[in-house]
Amino acid sequence: MAKTRKTKPKPAQPVDRLELAKQFAIAAAKHAHDTHCREVVVLDVAGLSPVTDFFVLATGTSPVQMRTVCDEIVELGGTKKYKSIHRDGYDGETWMLVDFVDVVLHVFSPDARGYYDLDNLWGDAKKIEWQG
Repeated sequence: MAKTRKTKPKPAQPVDRLELAKQFAIAAAKHAHDTHCREVVVLDVAGLSPVTDFFVLATGTSPVQMRTVCDEIVELGGTKKYKSIHRDGYDGETWMLVDFVDVVLHVFSPDARGYYDLDNLWGDAKKIEWQG
């Protein structure tokens, strides 16, 4: 009887945490866009921010829509092993934030987007192309 030779399984490729975070940020941006948010931007703040790697910035149409977008992206995060560790602004109507550690989602009212102007404040950050 011939012996079958067992081969060792190939070692798993190392997971690039930054690339996974980028993929989740892009998925969150696409979802925000597809649920009627405007001016959706992904900023790469790795190396600029001491607390996160990517910002997803979006402008909502109403407080109800903004909350819904945040909640749905929290659900999306769960499917991609990104759990939100903090949410803020849900009681307000101007700026809602969801912190996924490596990615932070900001959903603004139109007035708050202009007032806080995170796009300009983080102007040194690279914009990630996600539409296409």
